[in-house]
Amino acid sequence: MSEILVNVTRGEYIESRHYGDIAIVDREGKLLYSVGDFDRFTFFRSAAKPFQVIPFIESGGIEKFNITLEELSVMTSSHNGEKEHVNMVNNILYKLNLTIQDLDCGTCVPMSKKASEDILKSQNNYTALHNACSGKHCAMLGLSILKNINIKDYISTNHPIQQEMLNIISQMCSIKKDDIAIAIDGCGVPVFGMGIDKMALAYARLSKPDGLFSKERCNSIKTIVSAMTKYPFYVAGTNRLDTILMQVTNGKVIAKLGAEAIYCVGIVDKGIGICIKIDDGSFRAIDPVIIEVLKQLNILSNTELSKLQFRHMPELKNHRKEVIGVLKPAFRLNRHI
Repeated sequence: MSEILVNVTRGEYIESRHYGDIAIVDREGKLLYSVGDFDRFTFFRSAAKPFQVIPFIESGGIEKFNITLEELSVMTSSHNGEKEHVNMVNNILYKLNLTIQDLDCGTCVPMSKKASEDILKSQNNYTALHNACSGKHCAMLGLSILKNINIKDYISTNHPIQQEMLNIISQMCSIKKDDIAIAIDGCGVPVFGMGIDKMALAYARLSKPDGLFSKERCNSIKTIVSAMTKYPFYVAGTNRLDTILMQVTNGKVIAKLGAEAIYCVGIVDKGIGICIKIDDGSFRAIDPVIIEVLKQLNILSNTELSKLQFRHMPELKNHRKEVIGVLKPAFRLNRHI
């Protein structure tokens, strides 16, 4: 059963609570710590994106299209839709000899409120480039080209590219393909359902792949980690936790958000993976929870924790800008080792 992860206070009183579950495993799948249901079922959502780029790299995409680490970073992203992200996605499309019309992720409002306001002020329209998943879709399109597969209906569950996505998730999570639940994500592609411990396992392996996979697979994974940690802005953007965590820790962690408040972290070179799921899907509870997890695991230095304090226990303010409460972590990790 899910447990209380965050208390929302007003004055000295608890006004609301966010429940959820946490799984922390090593790269062999051994459960190290947990809160609530460590194998709670949910969908991987966008936290799966770093793994979905692996087939593109292993098929020679970086060399074929001269992809930079910045561009690779945006392929793993749920980006804000800021101009830097849009320009990077445009660059990739140009290298693929494709256009925005080839992106089948749909059009949506950018995740960044400022980016959205800037577009409206300029009297321009939102496009597929502003979609947080446009980078991932570029990787899928690129993989289609590399394999000489028609890009038509590339988002379809039965399309060979989506079967490649299923294969890589199965391999990284050590779960049979038939045991992975399939539904449709916000951007139209298949999304994968499983226990959060399996998602944590994938991030443990992402953080330290040596000895688990072929040399080619290990090199692909390390390239992805390098792209995300060296260019974290392109993974998310301004004021986003993914970006902030990787910047503040100088690449000590890999961090990735998924919709409905799924969040995954890998501790680089430690082979430890973390997955949290907030029960009500609220993003506001993620920051206090994941920072508290890293604190309890002694991953963060005092300096790093100090820099993250404003996200660890975020203040709540009223319309007069007065502090009226906080979001406060309310759990202790259960140790299994």
